[in-house]
Amino acid sequence: MEYTIRQVRGHVEVYTLEGKFLFSADTLREAREELREEYNAA
Repeated sequence: MEYTIRQVRGHVEVYTLEGKFLFSADTLREAREELREEYNAA
């Protein structure tokens, strides 16, 4: 799955490349861990 991570007011939001919201996280590291665990992303 391809995705984009955006910094938004002190947290990060993860979206598909088509713009569908997936989830938010407190930090970039947390977002990447979630992607690895839930979406099998690199």
